[in-house]
Formats: sequence, structure tokens, C-alpha cells
Amino acid sequence: MKKLLITLLLLLSISTLALFASGSKESKSDNGKETITMATNAEWPPLEFVDDKGKVVGYEVELTEALSTVTNYNWKVVNVAWDGIFAGMANGAYDGLASGVSVTEERKQAMIFSNPILTEAQAIIVNSGTTNPPTNLDELVGKKVGVLMGSIGDLYLQDSGKDINIKQYDNIAFSIEDMLNNNLDAVVVDSIIAGEFVLKNENYKAKLIKSGEADSVGTPIAMCFPKGDTEIVEIVNKALAELEANGTIATLKAKYGIL
Repeated sequence: MKKLLITLLLLLSISTLALFASGSKESKSDNGKETITMATNAEWPPLEFVDDKGKVVGYEVELTEALSTVTNYNWKVVNVAWDGIFAGMANGAYDGLASGVSVTEERKQAMIFSNPILTEAQAIIVNSGTTNPPTNLDELVGKKVGVLMGSIGDLYLQDSGKDINIKQYDNIAFSIEDMLNNNLDAVVVDSIIAGEFVLKNENYKAKLIKSGEADSVGTPIAMCFPKGDTEIVEIVNKALAELEANGTIATLKAKYGIL
């Protein structure tokens, strides 16, 4: 009986280990490739968003999935909340991020980036009837400006040293609604998001305008991975070059209206 019990415990242990292994980065899919899981916050059209069928789509989502065609890995994207997305990567919940992450010197200290997949500026959005709307950073001085908490726009305004009344939001749509209710003078947001999510959104495009840019130099956007994971970054950079050369990137940019 004792031997039988030991045998059963060993079988249970093996089964448990196999169960945990099946969900790990090293697990094999039906085609024998390992799977790389990338997290995204699907609230940033046209980079990543949920379509009317409930599917996570967008330029960066499809670009990530296209890595499967030019690497020896399967690449998949999972939708997670923005406020915990960096901590999740650090804790190993997923392998990397494909979520409109701007490359900053501060972030380089904690993670490693691929080559840029886009470069964008920080757009200033105002209500369409605004008199003398701000067109640059200096003209935001003294105004109440909405930003996405922790975004590059938020960090840029904070680091500018300008006397700007910054109001942070955990969803950019909330800042837009607050501005429409005259609680903000402007919203600063990534130019890609401004163009697609705000100016082309049926709920907003007749009510808002882009009045200018808060920064004069664009900010690169890239996929990112835990610090030290240089091997996977080299694979991604090589794959991105192949996708550029074979026209995949150009096709995706055209599909999602990205210049």
C-alpha cells in the first residue's frame, strides 16, 4: 500500500508539472513551435483595439502576429489592463509588450526595446469651438490639460518644467469626455491615437480638432522585453527587417491609416 501511495504521488507530481509546463513560454503548439506571448492594452486604435466582433485587432497586433511567418516562434497577443502591464512583464506573466510603448531613457533602464515600429508626436486636442486654441507646449502654460496616466504625454508635460495643470486619467476617453464637458482646456495624446481614436471616431470627430503638437520631435514606439532578453530582441529586429522588405509593414500601415 505504501509503495502504491508513493507511485500515485509521483504520477500526480508529474501530471502537475506537465500541466504548468503547458502554459509556459517553452510550450509547443501543434506546429512544434514555441509560443511567445505579448501583452497589449487594446484601447489604442489603430495600434490595438477590440473590434465590433470582440476581437483584438490593430496595426501592432497584426504586426506581432506576422512575426510568426518569419521566425521559428508562434506569436500571440493577450489583452491586459494598462495600469499593470509593465509589472506583469516583470513578473513573467507574459514575454513582452506590444502596446504602443514609447521608448524613453527611463524605460530603457528597466527593459529592452526592439527597433522602432513607428515614430509619433504628442498631439494637442481641443473642442472644435475653442477660441485661440493652443498650438504648442508654451501655449499650454496655465491651462488644465488631460493626459493618460503614465503615458509619454503625461511624462513629457511633467518633465517640461512648464506651469501646466496636468490632470491624469486611466482611460483617454474619460479625458475627452471631461473636455467636452468643459472641465479641461485641452488633451495631450499620441498623434496616432489622436488621429484614429479621436478625430476619426464617429462620437467625437465633429466635436474636436487637433490644434497642434506639444513636442517638436517625434517619439519612437517599439516592442519591449525584460531587461537582458537580448536574444529575442535580435530575433524581432531581424524579423521586422524582413517584414519591411516583403511589404507586410507597408500593407498594415495602409490598412490602419498610418502614415
